[in-house]
Amino acid sequence: MSLLVLSFFLGGVTGLRSLTGAAAVCWAAHLGWLHFDGTWLAFAGHTPALILFTLMALGELIVDKLPQASARTAPLGLGARVLLGGMCGAALALASGTSVLPAIIAAIAGALAGTYGGYHARHALVTRMHLPDFPVALAEDAIAIAGALWIVAHV
Repeated sequence: MSLLVLSFFLGGVTGLRSLTGAAAVCWAAHLGWLHFDGTWLAFAGHTPALILFTLMALGELIVDKLPQASARTAPLGLGARVLLGGMCGAALALASGTSVLPAIIAAIAGALAGTYGGYHARHALVTRMHLPDFPVALAEDAIAIAGALWIVAHV
């Protein structure tokens, strides 16, 4: 699968859960699946970054289920998803030795698609199909985590 497609999908994961893609990149670097030696992302595979991004991603999974959680389409949440999605695209490009800018653009497009697509899909499942929000949110978590890990394992 092409790097731009993988970047788009990892951006999409970031649109669903803003920190899951970054945590997956850290895990992939830590496990030796992605290599960032000599790049500005060299820190990604080090234990402190791995712990920090993993804890933040887990915290996001918990906060997402709370009633006072802000909408992912709100300016701050959307901005974080675009920024982190772009960084994930850059990470995939750096690890594969390809051009960074196209991967960033693809990942940002994916982040926007994941943000709005995920929002509308979850909203429709809860309001139109009358499914309880908590299990729908857990399914979304599972899709984001499994998707992110599959993507970083296939770069």
